[in-house]
Amino acid sequence: MTTISPLFYLTLLPIAGALLIMFGAPARLTARLASVCGLAMLLFVVFRYDLVAGGYQLVSGFDVLPEIGLSLSFGADGLSLAMLFLATVVSVAAVWVIPPMKEREHLFYVCVLLISAGVIGAFSSMDLLFFYAFHEIALIPTFLLIGIWGSGDRQTAAWKATIYLGLGSFVLLLGIMGLYLSEPMGGRTFDIPSIQEMAKAGAIDAPDWVYLLLLFGFGTLVSLFPFHSWAPQAYASAPPSASMLHAGVLKKFGLYGLIRVVVPVFPEAIQTYLNLLLVLLACNILYVGLVTITQKRLDWTLGYSSVMHMGYIFLGIAGLNELSLSGAALLMVAHGLSIAALFALCGVVRERTGTLEYEELGGLGKSMPKLGLLFGFAAMASVGLPGFANFPGELLVFFGAFGAGELPVGGCPINPYQMTTVIAVWGVVISAVYMLRAYRKVFFGTMPERWKGLADIQPVTRYATVLLIIAMMIIGFYPQFLLRFITPSILLP
Repeated sequence: MTTISPLFYLTLLPIAGALLIMFGAPARLTARLASVCGLAMLLFVVFRYDLVAGGYQLVSGFDVLPEIGLSLSFGADGLSLAMLFLATVVSVAAVWVIPPMKEREHLFYVCVLLISAGVIGAFSSMDLLFFYAFHEIALIPTFLLIGIWGSGDRQTAAWKATIYLGLGSFVLLLGIMGLYLSEPMGGRTFDIPSIQEMAKAGAIDAPDWVYLLLLFGFGTLVSLFPFHSWAPQAYASAPPSASMLHAGVLKKFGLYGLIRVVVPVFPEAIQTYLNLLLVLLACNILYVGLVTITQKRLDWTLGYSSVMHMGYIFLGIAGLNELSLSGAALLMVAHGLSIAALFALCGVVRERTGTLEYEELGGLGKSMPKLGLLFGFAAMASVGLPGFANFPGELLVFFGAFGAGELPVGGCPINPYQMTTVIAVWGVVISAVYMLRAYRKVFFGTMPERWKGLADIQPVTRYATVLLIIAMMIIGFYPQFLLRFITPSILLP
């Protein structure tokens, strides 16, 4: 591996931007250039990727501790490219929606760029330990953004998220070490493609407790029930850019790890503890969905809705077939784009009115029609309206999960997969209830006198949100745009 991969430069770009800002470069201009250049570089990588050959390409790296199989290596297959597309597009939007700041502007942009670098590095990494390390790098600036620039009870939100995510990361690290020790002597490695090959050959003899550590480690980072309570408060308190990057992109780290490592290595353990996983993901969909309906603030509604939608993706992962796993990966991208757009627009409402309480809002569509239109698009995408990316993702998950498993010989006429899928479909109804309610409360009805004359959404924020909506609609009308990359990269057990 002598040629340096462009993925290395893609990861380095936001880090370089952060360093330039720290040494006095204009924060806003530098961050925007870094984000746009990152998206352009990803397009260059996509065009260089050979779909016919498939597999990991553009690989480079160097050994760090070869005696234990640790190397800093970069590469991407179709699934990685899909996640990098999400990361770079949301990064552009998150950087461009940052409003003018009176103090500590440089530090704010540095934190946003470091989160971007962390997620890009994680999805580009071919080494499991560095994959984990890049995620941890992104958590530090997330904590700073919530604790310093957040709103409401931001200190509590920052510490609660840090404690939950720190404990989840520790459990995950134990699982990674357990997986490493389960590999055959003489061939132990952290290289993800090598782990996948050993799993395919049946060379990894990992006990079930390693699977449970990985499931609950990744699951806590993804806000799997009941380890979810950190997420709504953190997203509600965080600045819009932080919520966009964490809920939209960084949260997909755990789901990506489950598809990339856990599914090919632990298919038997997944089946052994299938009922446990199905019950937990059903709680994500039904229980958290019903809690979302009861919320009285827009930011908390969006925070809980993000947690709820993770249940659909876990259902796709539990399905263990090409259809459900492809749908789960597609839904990861779709959810990331839609929730990022919603948090960006939620930030505009907070900036203009100073409140997100439903009882204090209403009729904003009259004074801010462009904002209302864009929020309507993003809300309909989140609900799963046909024409947006969430619709084909959910459809693939439902069909794939419903067709998984075998029908029981006697007793219940349907299997656990089918029962859970039926429950999950009701989640779509719940999503429509709370999202349409939020849209009506904020943009329709009687407008209080003090909101008359409010300025509409600024052009820069509008264009950044339109970028996300266009991406959602392209994937919604032509899901094969991403599926031709994703599906060949899904490793079935």
